[in-house]
Amino acid sequence: MDFKKAGVVGCGTMGAGIAICMLQTGLSTVVYEAFPENLQNGVNRISAFLDGSVKRGKITSSEKAECLNRLQATTDIHDLADCEVVVEAVFEDVILKNRIFRQLNEICGANAIFVSNTSTLSITSIASGCGREDRVIGIHFCNPAPLMKLVEISYGLKTSEDTYSKALNFSRHLKKTAVTTKDTPGFILNLLLVPFENDCIRALEQGIATVEDIDLALKHGLGYPMGTFELLDNVGLDIHYAVSMSLYKELKDKRFAPPPLVKKMIDAGQLGKKTGKGFYEYKSSGMFGTV
Repeated sequence: MDFKKAGVVGCGTMGAGIAICMLQTGLSTVVYEAFPENLQNGVNRISAFLDGSVKRGKITSSEKAECLNRLQATTDIHDLADCEVVVEAVFEDVILKNRIFRQLNEICGANAIFVSNTSTLSITSIASGCGREDRVIGIHFCNPAPLMKLVEISYGLKTSEDTYSKALNFSRHLKKTAVTTKDTPGFILNLLLVPFENDCIRALEQGIATVEDIDLALKHGLGYPMGTFELLDNVGLDIHYAVSMSLYKELKDKRFAPPPLVKKMIDAGQLGKKTGKGFYEYKSSGMFGTV
């Protein structure tokens, strides 16, 4: 399938990252936010990422301009009407996500598919009663979406094979590597990763080793390309906390409960790269912050 136009609902860290993936693969991209300030912040994230890509020689200035020319930023949800794919990237609230898909069902063409970027919630629950449950599917983009190649595709109970096929082709259009998972909390990645991350944080709390030594042990002993604390700083401690709590509520397994240090760091504004300080300190804030 030759995709030409796609949309994103929500332009926070994940929404902006997904929009960048669309823009860089030639799609006309509509980004919707309900509030003008949030929309402008999202556009600024997109522009800043593209600026960083130019500085690093990944794209040219003219390619950046072409990307921005393909971008339509709007506070009117009706501007998503002619999108072939709409990706929802709002915070993890099943009622909100379901409401968005109900709205989109009234607006978008009959052949459009709706995608949730959820990493913890049930696709079946998100799609329930929206009016086209067969055309709702999950594609969980890893953070940061423009840099990470993997996506997890998750069926709802009523997701059709045609929708899955389109979602797989859409993922390939975005130059992603896709794995398919059951509609289960955490899918593959977060089901395995979140408890491990929390165990690393608990080891730090207990004074077993320093941030640097735990990361070095994982990279040189287990062959990981990035240490746990480096990864947490990239993702953001606020995101880790939200995902951990969502999975803890779903699974009632104490390994998913975020350790107290996570909340303390959030309260102190130490969220990771985006604030300039997390487990490490960075010379600049944002996705390209350097230690």
